[in-house]
Amino acid sequence: MKKILIVDDQEIIRQLLEISLRSDERQIFQAESGERAVQMAQEQRFDLMIVDLMMPGGMDGFETIEYLQKNAADKLCPFMILTAKDQQSERDRAASMGVLDYLVKPFKLDDLFATVDNLLAKG
Repeated sequence: MKKILIVDDQEIIRQLLEISLRSDERQIFQAESGERAVQMAQEQRFDLMIVDLMMPGGMDGFETIEYLQKNAADKLCPFMILTAKDQQSERDRAASMGVLDYLVKPFKLDDLFATVDNLLAKG
């Protein structure tokens, strides 16, 4: 079973993603902050993390990914960004960090399904 962690401060987005992505082959987890994602990643391995960039408080999405890439037990977990920020500089930064895909809100569910299926198939 594939484990996906959704990291987004908006509960409605996390719920939408969980309902949309849940299946017999996938187990979905939610984190409302970068700090919570770090804690969860220390407790178990994920096959994919879907991370929002703009999260209030301590760690934004980039900081969360950077921390996990340097400090998590499993540094090979693929990351996907799902954000409202559609600037080329954000896309370039994500690519330079090794983020495998970047999807902009609002998004089409078909695009989300295709992207997630593709990333999980690579893992």
